[in-house]
Amino acid sequence: MPCGGFRLHECGTVTLQCAVAKSTRPHTVENEEDTRLKAITSRLGLFALVGALLLSTTIGCERKPGAGASATDTGDIVIGMYGSLTGDGASFGQSSKEGTELAVEEINAAGGLLGGRKFKLLVEDDQSKPDEASNAVTKLITQDKVVAVLGEVASRRSLAAAPVCQKYKIPMITPSSTNEKVTEVGDFIFRVCFIDPFQGEVLAKFAFNDLKAKKVAILKDIQQDYSVGLTDSITRNFTALGGTVLDPVSYSSGDSDFKAILTQIRAQSPDAIFVTGYYPEAAIICRQARELGITVPILGGDGWVGDALKNGREALNNTYISNHYSSDNPDPVVQNFVKAYKAK
Repeated sequence: MPCGGFRLHECGTVTLQCAVAKSTRPHTVENEEDTRLKAITSRLGLFALVGALLLSTTIGCERKPGAGASATDTGDIVIGMYGSLTGDGASFGQSSKEGTELAVEEINAAGGLLGGRKFKLLVEDDQSKPDEASNAVTKLITQDKVVAVLGEVASRRSLAAAPVCQKYKIPMITPSSTNEKVTEVGDFIFRVCFIDPFQGEVLAKFAFNDLKAKKVAILKDIQQDYSVGLTDSITRNFTALGGTVLDPVSYSSGDSDFKAILTQIRAQSPDAIFVTGYYPEAAIICRQARELGITVPILGGDGWVGDALKNGREALNNTYISNHYSSDNPDPVVQNFVKAYKAK
């Protein structure tokens, strides 16, 4: 059913919201800001608040005297965040940091938690690298003595850091790591987003039922667990609907020339193309596809939300993404956040 330019898709017996947005209108400065807001709210707006609720119920588990904060401490509640502040995923990390800081400011301004205790946020840059994600979380836990960890956005980096949090029994909450394996690491690992089996099902149904696509091509980033998992889900669900999925074409993070594989795909005449990787490569793929005269719909997941899509937006006509929320949603929670972020 339509909802402000978005569609709500029903999965099983539970109706879940998974926005599938179509990029067809000219893109203005306001629309660019909307993309920025999507990255912030979907990845950390709700996430930071859920983290606060989790902390309010687990704060009694703060480490004993001599190991960090005392269980009877009345000082700041020290939490850590790790993210890709630099590197190829910097848009994710920067927006996550901004969203988290805004949430912390609002919670502290409202009186904090547990009788007035305030959050103290410590942030570490993982440089968009899995090994640095593990190092960042190790530092936050063993040196900074945080009681909870927020992050990461990318599934690959969450999978690298989650075992550390599980080892030390420190809760970790990811805002948007949709690969289902992330929370399977252990009982101290949480998420506040949908997972790829659901996202892939929604995208497959949308392509098959709404776009009437019967044969699709998929480009997947073999270096990213997110892309591999989403590809598997789309393939499984689209095939189950009766559609045909061409053999997925692989690329790697950092690639910049996709014309050869796009030419190969064009020769197979798919009705639609899925690009299951992140925004840096997705932006280039869309632009090069249009340059080659490929006009069929191109679809992607929530990993498309990033600053790279601001450039060459004419190539985004007839493209669709699934995302965790829409900034056009009239819900007061969403609109209050949008207003607060713009004011900041």
